Amino acid sequence: MEKKHAQVLLVSLCVVALVAAVLFSGEIRMAEAVTCDVSELSPCMEAIMSPKPPSKTCCSKLKEQKPCFCQYLKNPTIKMFVDTPKAKGIASSCGVEYPRC
Repeated sequence: MEKKHAQVLLVSLCVVALVAAVLFSGEIRMAEAVTCDVSELSPCMEAIMSPKPPSKTCCSKLKEQKPCFCQYLKNPTIKMFVDTPKAKGIASSCGVEYPRC
C-alpha cells in the first residue's frame, strides 16, 4: 500500500510538471537561461490534485518553465499530464498562454 501511495505521488508530481511545461513551451527566453526540469513544477501539484486554485509559487514556476513546455510535450510520459483540460485551466488562471508546438 505504501508503494502504491509513492507511485501515485510520483505520477502526480509528473502531471503537475507536465502541465506547467505544456503551458509555457511556446516561448524561449533569450535574456536568461532556463534549466528545463519538470520537478520545478511541483508547487502546482496541489492545484492539479484538488479544486484549489494555483498558488503564486505555482504560477511563478509555470512562467519560469514556459520556454520548456514544447520539450515537455514531446515526452509522452510528461505529455499525458500536461496536455489536459486541468493543466490548461491552471495555466490560464496564472495568465500563462498554452503553447502551440
